[in-house]
Amino acid sequence: MRPDSAGSKFRCEAALERELRARGYTAVAGVDEVGRGALFGPVVAAAAILSPDRPVRGLNDSKQLDPERREVLAERIRERAVAWAVAAVDSATIDFLNIYQATRVAMRLAISRLNPAPDFLLVDAMAIDLPLPQRPLIKGDARCHAIAAASIVAKVHRDACMRVWDEVFPEYGLASHKGYSTPEHYRALEKYGPTPLHRLSFEPVRAHSRFPIRYNPQLELFDTAGAA
Repeated sequence: MRPDSAGSKFRCEAALERELRARGYTAVAGVDEVGRGALFGPVVAAAAILSPDRPVRGLNDSKQLDPERREVLAERIRERAVAWAVAAVDSATIDFLNIYQATRVAMRLAISRLNPAPDFLLVDAMAIDLPLPQRPLIKGDARCHAIAAASIVAKVHRDACMRVWDEVFPEYGLASHKGYSTPEHYRALEKYGPTPLHRLSFEPVRAHSRFPIRYNPQLELFDTAGAA
């Protein structure tokens, strides 16, 4: 299934969910991920089935919301949703599979943890290899309440993880940049090298590794430099 195309401006609403419920679907889940472009830590996916009887107002793409608002909305989603779930795939698995496939694994895991199980998926920008009817939406987190809810829950969860890891690796500034590419993060990588939770398959990390590692994207494996 190919993602829908869309223009540059969106309005986040529940029209798709209403349309699907009118067609007989009773458990429409929104699915999204965060952390796909980070250099450190897991990619996190969330899935949410919202209740039409207990709406959460103010839903939008998590990147468009300030941190305090995200926290408030995440709590409301967890309280009012019919079901919600989070799943994470760690950096070692990202390095082994590649980030695209690791993201799909995280999404499948989050979907599998929903109770009740969904009967239709609305997914941000990609199709999921599950035997469920689904609709990938470009910029889905800015267009669809269910995807926006998943985006918010995933973002709040991953940010909380970064605050915990910031206490373990305080030199890297993880609490501020959440593991993404920033000048502060690059300076820390240059000075200290990557931690065991950095993604060695990402060039900015691999470039500062203290070990002679060569990455083979065809095999999706790491070899020590010079190995036969």
